[in-house]
Amino acid sequence: MPEPDHPPRLVFDDDCGFCTWCANFAARHGDVELVGFTELSPDQVARLPDDYEDCAHLLTDDAVYSCGAAIERTLEHDFPELRPVFAALGAVPGYAVVRERLYRWGADNRVTLGKLARDDPPARE
Repeated sequence: MPEPDHPPRLVFDDDCGFCTWCANFAARHGDVELVGFTELSPDQVARLPDDYEDCAHLLTDDAVYSCGAAIERTLEHDFPELRPVFAALGAVPGYAVVRERLYRWGADNRVTLGKLARDDPPARE
């Protein structure tokens, strides 16, 4: 498999303390490039869904992953030992629905979660 041209870019809400904490975690554990919603280039916005501000995204050279899939792919990238775990989970019927519901729960409760884990925006690479 050829090496990607760029590290994956994690696109996130850079006004959210919990989101910033999550992005900083990803950057600390891998070569993920952080891009806040306020820093997106026109080319990056063009690759994202119209409602991109509803969740996080992972931009790779050849794909865009959104919401729970973005977080899963980021974790796989940062922690390759998790790949077999996510592969096994992916074979379970309904897993993707549960993953997305868990993501949505976290996104909908980020103010509360930010009381437990938060970094002051902006994120640092």
